[in-house]
Amino acid sequence: MKNEKNKLDNIDLKILNELQKNGDISNVNLAKIVKISPPSCLRRVKSLEEKNLIIGYNAIVNSELLGFKVTVFAYVGLESQAENDLKIFENYISNFPEVRECHMLVGEVDFLLKIVAKDWDHFQFFLTKNLTQAPKVSNVKTSLNIRSVKNKPGIPFETMI
Repeated sequence: MKNEKNKLDNIDLKILNELQKNGDISNVNLAKIVKISPPSCLRRVKSLEEKNLIIGYNAIVNSELLGFKVTVFAYVGLESQAENDLKIFENYISNFPEVRECHMLVGEVDFLLKIVAKDWDHFQFFLTKNLTQAPKVSNVKTSLNIRSVKNKPGIPFETMI
């Protein structure tokens, strides 16, 4: 955010914070919260979208109530860290909807995956047929999520405002 294109004032930060908390808030209500007129608020939101500071809106759904009862974190090691091997793995793993997050790491593990499955059989099938068979994978270690204490998407605007 160092360049002028993305220079934000406190109103922009408040808009981003409110939208991050409630993406379907009406423009009128958002304008009231940040204390500006609705037309000004709409212009600012459109500008934030055009600058790619807002890249989308989505609902947070209750995965357990929808039948997805297993969340596992997988630590994946590759045969090498050559850029081509990394890309091969990234392209392969991006095809599986069970993989909800994929992060490349520095350290003992190359990738951390968050995997969501309906049940243990679903997860085991994914693990043995897809993940451990992935190109360039040398090892996979997994950890079962017992419960989530905190799960907040986005960034901590509270530290900026």
